[in-house]
Amino acid sequence: MKNLFRTLIPHKMTALLVLLLMVGQAYCEMNLPMYTQNLIDTGIQNRGIEHVMPEAVTSEEHRAAAAYMDTEQSKVWEDSYEQDGNVLRRIELEEDVLDEYDALMLDPLAMRYADKIGETLPDKLDDDDRNLIAMGIQYAGDCDAEAGLDMLAIQNRYMWRCGGMMLLMSIIVLVFTTGISFLAARVGATIGRDLRARLFRNVMSFSSAEISDFQTSSLITRATNDIQQVQMTATMALRMMLFAPCICTWSIIKVYQTHAHMNFVIVTGVIAILLMAVVLFAVAMPKFRIMQTLVDALNAVSREILTGIQVIRAFGREKTEEKRFDKANKDLYRNQLFVNRTMISMSPILMIIMYGLSVWITWVAAGKIDMGEMQVGTMTAFIAYSMEIVFSFLMIASMAIFLPRAGVAADRIYEVLNTSSSVTDAEAASELPSDTEGSVRFEHVTFRYPDAEEDVLTDIDFTARAGETTAIIGSTGCGKTTLISLIPRFYDVTSGRITIGGKDIRDVTMHSLRQAIGYVPQKGILFSGTIGENLRWGDENASAEDLEQAAKTAQALGFIEEKKDGFDSVISQGGTNVSGGQKQRLAIARALIKKPPILIFDDSFSALDMKTDIALRRALAETTSASTKIIVAQRVGTILHAEQIIVLDEGRIVGKGTHSELMKSCEVYRDIARSQLSEAELERNA
Repeated sequence: MKNLFRTLIPHKMTALLVLLLMVGQAYCEMNLPMYTQNLIDTGIQNRGIEHVMPEAVTSEEHRAAAAYMDTEQSKVWEDSYEQDGNVLRRIELEEDVLDEYDALMLDPLAMRYADKIGETLPDKLDDDDRNLIAMGIQYAGDCDAEAGLDMLAIQNRYMWRCGGMMLLMSIIVLVFTTGISFLAARVGATIGRDLRARLFRNVMSFSSAEISDFQTSSLITRATNDIQQVQMTATMALRMMLFAPCICTWSIIKVYQTHAHMNFVIVTGVIAILLMAVVLFAVAMPKFRIMQTLVDALNAVSREILTGIQVIRAFGREKTEEKRFDKANKDLYRNQLFVNRTMISMSPILMIIMYGLSVWITWVAAGKIDMGEMQVGTMTAFIAYSMEIVFSFLMIASMAIFLPRAGVAADRIYEVLNTSSSVTDAEAASELPSDTEGSVRFEHVTFRYPDAEEDVLTDIDFTARAGETTAIIGSTGCGKTTLISLIPRFYDVTSGRITIGGKDIRDVTMHSLRQAIGYVPQKGILFSGTIGENLRWGDENASAEDLEQAAKTAQALGFIEEKKDGFDSVISQGGTNVSGGQKQRLAIARALIKKPPILIFDDSFSALDMKTDIALRRALAETTSASTKIIVAQRVGTILHAEQIIVLDEGRIVGKGTHSELMKSCEVYRDIARSQLSEAELERNA
């Protein structure tokens, strides 16, 4: 969970602003039920009259009411009115002064009203008695009517004032809500953008070892689904986690201010909601934890099937792969179905609790209203505040369920972000000079994959000289591709060292090292775009003449010119709209565009026919005569004329020399050559 909240730290000022806006929103929202209560109790039931001291009173009634007052009350009664003919009108008084006078004058005015209507008041009066307050308000209304005031105008004025305040509060809530939504959405989107950028940047720095540890399908899930979970939860957290405490606090304050004395009802409802959340949390939480793993598994199966679709069709394995996909799909489906059913059950349970509370509140309040202890508006406000409290606890409960899943997603994201590449630049790394002499020297190199028990390469010692071709051959799995992967530092050697132009490759920056290498991988990989855009990966400033020359050397110019748009012809994702041989030739041309001092070909001629192979090697000899060329090959015919051939067997060098020398000295090489070439071809090339 810590990692989830770490994503919000850079946005703490925005979160603080959102919190301030939410306090304002909660305050305004909590005033709306109070205005509703006032509209019903004061505006409708009390005819818009707010205080027990009437706005106007006849002279006779003024003298009659004074008889029920003590000295202090009489003084207030006299000082608060001024004569206007046969009527006394109340002078302008502040609202807080009127509230103070209401408490002071309630008893005598209520007693005067009781005598007028022939009722008897109890000997001991309680100022909080709703009947007593109602009698005081009724007395003020009767006095206003006897004094000739327009009671409908008084009522309408009060209703318009309350309605106007409700409209103003609603507008403020709308503005605050819009601002909160904008800020929360912006923070969520920014978190998603920044996490994706950081994740991608960190993954791009990974060596092949880290990529293998995490697996491509898992990295894709973390960069998409996991970040989306964190982004969505961050937005919800700003909206709900901050708002729920605000609305709950204000609701509790307002419930207390209603003086409805039904707090036990709310406490019961809150306990019911918390019990519901705890049960749902205990049931759904284990499923939340495994959901991301199931998404990883589904992505891995999907990616593998789509990548190998041609092989699947060729072997008629469609049904088998459909079953494999269906199993991964159904595992995720069952998990999500269980979680969704559990979460959806929250809604009807909540409705039962809410409506049960409403019925209970109405039942209790009805008795109080009947006894004169509560007014209808108070009940309405109490129900509204109770629902707000219920909703606030529901929001907290909902976040308590969603947060763990987002926490798991955040942990998976930060697992990648906190992983450093095992292959990095040394602190004092220098740039490899652009004019460096391209000879590559392996000095007693040993390599073992991370966490492996045995070495893959052992005591590799040779020099690939500039201007020469060094070929590497051997049986499948002997370590050929691993060996050349050490040159651009896809992995670092376990012991020994590799030098270029006499400099240890670990002492130069990886960028300058890789700029000096033209690498053609075993599998020709092309990217979506045009042919020209793919070739310019080698040099983005390459001219049209450079493209043409590289394509000509790679024997690709012919099929490029046959296309309608030439170098502007579109290459689909993965190069699926060109053949394997064309893909290899374009990959070779891309490497040649760099004009690097070192060229590495990892079995890059395997898809070429012999005629194209020979033409390509001849062209390479002419155009790259000064470069160091390292060729991994399976076919002896491709490397017959190499100045140096390295023969690998089980990760060790078992032969080194030219073709003719190895035919005499290396049994492994002889076996490979005899399995591929006829005796006549062997004698001709001896």
